[in-house]
Amino acid sequence: MADIEPSPQALQDELASVIGAEAGRLLSESANGIAGLAAYVAALMRWNKRMNLVGARTWREAARDLLADSLELAVFLRALRQDGLLPAAPVVWDLGAGAGLPGIPLRLVWPDGDYHLVEARQKRSIFLADMCARLELPRTFVHGERAETFFAAHEGQGQVVVSRAFMPWKALLPFVEAHLARPALAVFLANEPAPEDVPAPWRVVAVRDYAAPQAASGRRWFWAMQAGAGQERLS
Repeated sequence: MADIEPSPQALQDELASVIGAEAGRLLSESANGIAGLAAYVAALMRWNKRMNLVGARTWREAARDLLADSLELAVFLRALRQDGLLPAAPVVWDLGAGAGLPGIPLRLVWPDGDYHLVEARQKRSIFLADMCARLELPRTFVHGERAETFFAAHEGQGQVVVSRAFMPWKALLPFVEAHLARPALAVFLANEPAPEDVPAPWRVVAVRDYAAPQAASGRRWFWAMQAGAGQERLS
């Protein structure tokens, strides 16, 4: 079971080798951070044997390639808040949430606002609901439905959309634009720098790159794009 279920200490040591100092501080400040991550990655590996949730086949692979990104995203979101680009308690839509990455690890260290995991595939949404309940994630909600159905019930309520691999950014922006509140923020996890040519009314307002030894280039990026009158900052 050593390749499936890490001890909290083993997981912490593995993550320490790949995450930055700020992400490490967030993890250490979280009351249930490392224990919750250990429980999550163990469940992920067990379910993965039956459902092929992620490409990682061992918990170490999952920690390096998946959990680390989620922790670094927490650093980026905190910076957006400090810069006035993110409200104190945002309503976040995580579309195509899949196995809960980045959302579930993120919520263990970044519990701000309301976080909606939207996943149309039934078995994956069952896994998400099970993990949210088991980890007692604050104000984290699972919606086992298509994004279009979710939009109809939550029209104009979302302030932030998070995308890891739901669809390419050029397709996602027009897909969500009419359904979000204003100003709206779209946050992308990417393997390349932010694009220069972004269609109106969106514009890139923040970018962060970080060391990612598991990535082909050795680095990964977060982009934040905003749409809204005057591109105003939030309080």
